Amino acid sequence: MTESKEKQTAFFGTYFDRDAVLRLAKMANIAAWITLAYYVGQVVFSIGVYILQVSRGLIVPLGFTDVLQQLFWFVQPGIPGLWYFVGIQAIGNLMLIFMDIEDNTRRAARK
Repeated sequence: MTESKEKQTAFFGTYFDRDAVLRLAKMANIAAWITLAYYVGQVVFSIGVYILQVSRGLIVPLGFTDVLQQLFWFVQPGIPGLWYFVGIQAIGNLMLIFMDIEDNTRRAARK
């Protein structure tokens, strides 16, 4: 008999490595949280700089609409960050869901 030098996976007959998919899903989860933290930090930093400029007298807001417009400008970059977070989380969870579907399909075929 000849021995196979190929790496055996937990799911025989599949074209992917289960552990690699789990690692990739975990890395996607971590990347999503890092992305969200970056964009939240950007928004907080922008608002902090604006508050410091107003308190030091460098900017004199003339009315409520000026302040509201500035806040919208500060929050606007955070919206894509939120979408990136949701998208990356969805990709990571979809990988796990597809692995479960494949595993359940193989179990059903064995019965």
